[in-house]
Amino acid sequence: MNLLNFDQNKKLDFIGVGRLCVDLNANEIHRPMEETMTFTKYVGGSPANITIGMSRLDMKSGFIGRIADDQMGRFIEQYLKNNNIDTSNVITDKSGTVTGLAFTEIKSPTDCSILMYRDNVADLKLEPNDVSEEYIKQSKAILISGTALAKSPSREAVFLALQYARKHGVVVFFDIDYRPYTWESEQETATYYNLAAEKCDVIIGTREEFDMMEKMELYDKSDDWITAKKWFDYNAKIVVIKHGAEGSIAYAKDGKSYTGSIFPAKIVKTFGAGDSYAAGFIYGLMKGWKVDTAMEFGSAAASIVISSHSCSDAMPTYEQVHSVIETHKGTSAST
Repeated sequence: MNLLNFDQNKKLDFIGVGRLCVDLNANEIHRPMEETMTFTKYVGGSPANITIGMSRLDMKSGFIGRIADDQMGRFIEQYLKNNNIDTSNVITDKSGTVTGLAFTEIKSPTDCSILMYRDNVADLKLEPNDVSEEYIKQSKAILISGTALAKSPSREAVFLALQYARKHGVVVFFDIDYRPYTWESEQETATYYNLAAEKCDVIIGTREEFDMMEKMELYDKSDDWITAKKWFDYNAKIVVIKHGAEGSIAYAKDGKSYTGSIFPAKIVKTFGAGDSYAAGFIYGLMKGWKVDTAMEFGSAAASIVISSHSCSDAMPTYEQVHSVIETHKGTSAST
């Protein structure tokens, strides 16, 4: 039992809300970006990646967002359609915005960075009028991410989506996804992140992201249980706090906690791990699995994506994730 109630009468499983952009991943790895000459184009953005991950796991998925009226925007829309994601609520922005770009640098498996271009981007032009109450009502779950809260009118659109979700019994997942370059100050970030988190059923973030949200709190920071308990006093049923290479811990409202497992991987790059973990974890919860089983599935999914050049293209199927888990168990049993 994972404390969450997904209405099986709803025709959609999952809706992502927010950022749709393009990743340009360096082809010449193990060198700085200054020396990189070619890049490969992929669809990117945390909520986009997670939604693609859910669709690869055969969950009926849709998206609410805005794309630019340019070549990159059309690339994103077609990619979503090719991955069986409903785009009826993906709107082409006609105001002259552009598609957000992320250039990635892969100096080594553990030394990666992202250079973002986020000025006048279409995804932050999502408006409250773009958010359909009827569409959200049809879904078992939605996911919001922190970047969509950075600017108006996207910020207001997300809060309206949260209002509709709570009204219609839609389970809400919050991927904190803190990107400091899209915000004016940590205080502004903490204010809107806290207001959003109060309305969410599952909150997923790194220890550093939760510390940022607690900037204005009086208690000692970095205490996982205190952090989780704060959100249980609102709507949260599960709080996942990630500690990098040390793994993740999930805290449940019933007082239990679960430590996530880590799977071996031939690491190509570190980015994308959080998105693939979230997709696998959410999938497990929606299938009614125990929290620790869902965490294991998410970790196995993450090991696949960090072993690949891409994020969205590498989002695995159920069979691929299951194979990693079985192989790891077999290896562990033989050693």
